[in-house]
Amino acid sequence: MRLSKITTRTGDDGTTGLADGTRLPKHHPRIAAIGSVDELNSQIGLLLAEPIPDEIRAELLRIQHDLFDLGGMLAVPGAPFDGAKLARLDGAIARHNASLPPLKEFILPGGCRAAALCHVARSVARRAERDYLQLQQSETCTLAGLHYLNRLSDLLFVFCRQLNLAAGKQETLWQR
Repeated sequence: MRLSKITTRTGDDGTTGLADGTRLPKHHPRIAAIGSVDELNSQIGLLLAEPIPDEIRAELLRIQHDLFDLGGMLAVPGAPFDGAKLARLDGAIARHNASLPPLKEFILPGGCRAAALCHVARSVARRAERDYLQLQQSETCTLAGLHYLNRLSDLLFVFCRQLNLAAGKQETLWQR
């Protein structure tokens, strides 16, 4: 049993503990990055509650595990993040984007409910990337984590389009 005691009261002073025992203020850039990655994982969990194509579902479940690994890496300063996860995302982007019509204009977030939820996850991924980059300004972090978050937001955008296509929903093009 790893988590037999959920309420510890150790955070009542405005700090939180890392996996190595270090305590940091809850506003620290490392904690912000961990929180954004956790929020992203939760948003993907919400998306998974929707009826979505099996192939996208399977990839999103793998991504949830990757994000848990990324959060764990952030909780242990200096820990590595497997770059093979990035290669898998690149492959998924290429595969899923290949069947989509080319974009001639920006699209607005929305469409079917699953695509709209995926757009929210995409925007949270962008924030997580910014928070990760902010942490990198003051501490050494593996570039693989930053690259992963960047690519993940790209894949989520492709998934938004795929989900709308699967649901027969038209994308709303931005009008100048």
